[in-house]
Amino acid sequence: MGVVAANRAYEAWLKEQLDGDVVVRDLKLKRAKMGEDAFSFLRATYWLWAETILDACPDLATLPAVLAVGDTHLENFGTWTDREGRIVWGMNDYDECAAMPYLLDIVRLAASAALAGVPRHMSLKAVCATLLDGYREGLTKPLAFVLDRSHLWLRTRFVVDERQRAAFWKKIETQRDAAKRAARRPPAASRALLEKALPGPGIALACWPHTAGTGSLGRPRWLGYGVWRSAPVLRETKALVPSGWVRVHGGPAKPRLNELAQGRFRAPDPWYSAEGSLLVRRLSPNSRKINVESRRDIAVLLQPELLRAMGRDLAAVHLGTGNHSDALRADLDTREQRWFRAQVAAAMDMVHRQYEEWRKAAK
Repeated sequence: MGVVAANRAYEAWLKEQLDGDVVVRDLKLKRAKMGEDAFSFLRATYWLWAETILDACPDLATLPAVLAVGDTHLENFGTWTDREGRIVWGMNDYDECAAMPYLLDIVRLAASAALAGVPRHMSLKAVCATLLDGYREGLTKPLAFVLDRSHLWLRTRFVVDERQRAAFWKKIETQRDAAKRAARRPPAASRALLEKALPGPGIALACWPHTAGTGSLGRPRWLGYGVWRSAPVLRETKALVPSGWVRVHGGPAKPRLNELAQGRFRAPDPWYSAEGSLLVRRLSPNSRKINVESRRDIAVLLQPELLRAMGRDLAAVHLGTGNHSDALRADLDTREQRWFRAQVAAAMDMVHRQYEEWRKAAK
């Protein structure tokens, strides 16, 4: 099946999963993003990756399985505040998680880094080596990246300053004012979950539909904005569907986000939770996904120490739901750097071919 037909089949499946409640405007935006460049195409098409990656990289099929993130990429990291009020950095989106061969996560992360910036920032060899070094460290000593007394270099990069904080709330309040004029109401389930996630009772909520992300475009999102004890609070709900991996390879259809987000080596956001077919999370200047907005952002994300931290955090995620450390280290010890780099190169070639097919069809 060609890429265009495969996308049509996926969108039909998505519509079925959501009982017809897809956001058509956001699907059109997603299709446009798929034609921007190979990195954006990878971000938007985890479902296609799940369908085709084992054809491109058959050696990965028999590796030890873990509950994995699935949709790993440079922009799948962010910051949040844990129950102790500490700012934490790490993997922060688990929509596509499922049981799968463990190295798929790091192959996809390396491919995203290479598609985003190589060779202008780092060679493919350096990207692969750095991510694997971090992953090995994480298998030996898994930890959460709490930006309190340690990892201050991450804090200086990703904790927002006052200008960014003001811009965040200005943007949200502009959306709120526009939403008042539009008078849109969320579905009852989303409204109830937004209210349940608030820090106290009696908070009047302004709600409006939200467009965000890339791979999840098309799924309904709603923001709820209120004022609690003289300052704003913000929550988001997002519709969940079975992982693209489960769609192709089978497995439990029920989302398993909570297992990864609350793993034993995480410092989880207490407001992040999957309930039924919805995800609810807190949004704030300190609870946000880190997006690539410019070439400068790519340069920051491709710094060796940050790629190493990404690999290390991914290992902590993998070890959070089972005692896999010995099995993963034993398998990884049999893999040469050259072999891993060949898997990433094959994955990149696959994505480039799919992107070019989509781009040509879109002309």
